[in-house]
Amino acid sequence: MRIIGGKLRGKKLNSIKGDRTRPTADRVRESIFNILALRIPGATVLDLFAGTGAMGIEALSRGASSVAFVDYSRDALTVIKKNINACRLDSKTAVFKRDILKSLAGIHPIHPDGFNLAWMDPPYNKNLIEPALSSLEHSGLLQKTAYITIEHSRLEAIPENIKAFNISDQRRYGQTLVSFLTYRAGNQN
Repeated sequence: MRIIGGKLRGKKLNSIKGDRTRPTADRVRESIFNILALRIPGATVLDLFAGTGAMGIEALSRGASSVAFVDYSRDALTVIKKNINACRLDSKTAVFKRDILKSLAGIHPIHPDGFNLAWMDPPYNKNLIEPALSSLEHSGLLQKTAYITIEHSRLEAIPENIKAFNISDQRRYGQTLVSFLTYRAGNQN
């Protein structure tokens, strides 16, 4: 797995052994970053279910100002830290071990204004999208007009009962669906 764009283009990243973590395919990652191109420079990014950290590191490579990586797996956190160190991005990153479904308490952006870009890539078909969005909605971590990207199985729909998020676009890549949501503070249930 390599960084596909920006100043770190071509940089090889460490991966997690086994099949418990499913990295985002290069083609899907490239498409996501093409769609988000104007939102990346200067962004404060929240990377949930971060896995190897490839998405957040890709964002930094393309000009994001900082990334907070969140995962619960010890193996994932170890690999994220290795990748951050290998790319010399320590000053622009923070790594948090959290059960995203229970609480995002204690997570904070490097810049105190909140996150204006977030993405999540939860395990497919485990019904994790709704509780993760609910946790994110109630966390107070997002700026008023943050943009959220979710990579998920096309068989798992984005819940409509969380009023703070509106689907603005969806793209299909084989069995993968990428949903782009806007956050509207104050539109909670």
